[in-house]
Amino acid sequence: MKTHLFHSGKASAMTALFVVLTCGAQAWAQPSFGNPSPTAGTSTSDKANAAADAAAYKEVDYVNKAKKGPALVVIPGEVKSNNATFTQKFGPNNIADFAELELSNANFVVLERSNLGNLLQEISLAYNLGDVAAARKTMQVGKLKTTKWVVKFDILKAEQISENKKGIDGRAIGGLLSMLGGLGGSGAGAVAGSVQTQDASGVWLIGMRYKIMNANTTEQLAQGYKELKMEVGSTQTSVLGVSDGAKGGVGLDTMVQRLVQTAVWDIDAKNK
Repeated sequence: MKTHLFHSGKASAMTALFVVLTCGAQAWAQPSFGNPSPTAGTSTSDKANAAADAAAYKEVDYVNKAKKGPALVVIPGEVKSNNATFTQKFGPNNIADFAELELSNANFVVLERSNLGNLLQEISLAYNLGDVAAARKTMQVGKLKTTKWVVKFDILKAEQISENKKGIDGRAIGGLLSMLGGLGGSGAGAVAGSVQTQDASGVWLIGMRYKIMNANTTEQLAQGYKELKMEVGSTQTSVLGVSDGAKGGVGLDTMVQRLVQTAVWDIDAKNK
């Protein structure tokens, strides 16, 4: 009887432990979400999702992440590109937001611009002009006293450097087959005449410079330049009214974030 109770109690304890571990695993599991799209699971959905996965945000494994970086402030940089598409979409604050996120991920002590209020304009002006007296004055306020670096990220280039298109228009071939081939040729001509294909690709080059300045002297401590290539493309095929097409590529948002990640990797690796 005692043996039976012992085994029964042991089984109950194991069951309870299993429930606790299962609940714990569920509590710590990363959130997952369903796909309510009516095309979910189809080939078009699979291709679109594969393209989106390739462009999705990915964390960077910064090499010196375990080492705490100095306290810093990110000031809005400059967008020096004349490309209207880029300048309408991006301003210095967008880029600085990405920079604060990535520098924090790389274990730098980042004093967020939102906590600076009106001081941000004074700081930006002082460091852009290299005004040592103004810089020292602003850095004596509150948390700014511990700041070692002032960092800015500038877009120097954003231009589409190439575009390439090719395609097939089957109407001329279809007309020729119909003329030469009689009844059978008419059928072949109709098929050939319905063939329409179009491929187009455009490539951008986007370049970013980062500058690190001494918070007390405005002296430039380091700088670097990073450039990445962005391709946007589309493909379209139609035969006998059945069409297949795709359009996509990495967007400007993603390109700016990747440039910031590349620049922060450089800062983390070389300047900590």
